[in-house]
Amino acid sequence: MTKETTAVRLRRIMDERNLRQVDVLRMCEPICRQHDVRLGRNDLSQYLSGVATPRQDKLTVLALALNISEAWLMGYDVPVQRNFSSVETRSVPLIGQIACGEPIEAQERFECYVEAGSRVPVDFCLRARGDSMVNARIYDGDIVFIRKQPTVENGEIAAVLIGDEATLKRVYMYPEEQKLVLQAENPSFAPLVYVGSELEKVRILGKAVAFQSDVR
Repeated sequence: MTKETTAVRLRRIMDERNLRQVDVLRMCEPICRQHDVRLGRNDLSQYLSGVATPRQDKLTVLALALNISEAWLMGYDVPVQRNFSSVETRSVPLIGQIACGEPIEAQERFECYVEAGSRVPVDFCLRARGDSMVNARIYDGDIVFIRKQPTVENGEIAAVLIGDEATLKRVYMYPEEQKLVLQAENPSFAPLVYVGSELEKVRILGKAVAFQSDVR
């Protein structure tokens, strides 16, 4: 049996999920940032046409974004699903919800425990509400795992408490200007900007280190 090409496999998974090129590129964006990989429209077009095949780092980005096996994407006769090895897990408390949109009233209410890999550095998790973080692949109803820490690096996603309300956003701090910008991952949402004395009511709860999402 002739092995299928990456182009054939990539077109098939996109057709099955009704994904456009722009959808795939959007899904790849946060993974590219995390792994410092560039993957643009021209790259994807060449992969789909068979003119070029993705090198290993870009193949991994595509596989992670689409939640499929790298080997399957390369054309091998293996299951399409990613092969997750058996790992030790631990229970993480789910303590409420957090806004992916306008901040909502913080409700630190225990709901249940969620299983997470024992090596994942996480203290608690929250349920995302709203659609302001969709371009970071965080959707309404997803579980977001948080590691407690009072600060994050610029551009990292954090759970932020604003007075008595909480939100999930990318954080950009400018100490010299005494300014904090909370940036959504959806162009429909304007950034939240706090300056001067307004910063006193803002507190970072922790960094978002992982999320759990249903297949869409």
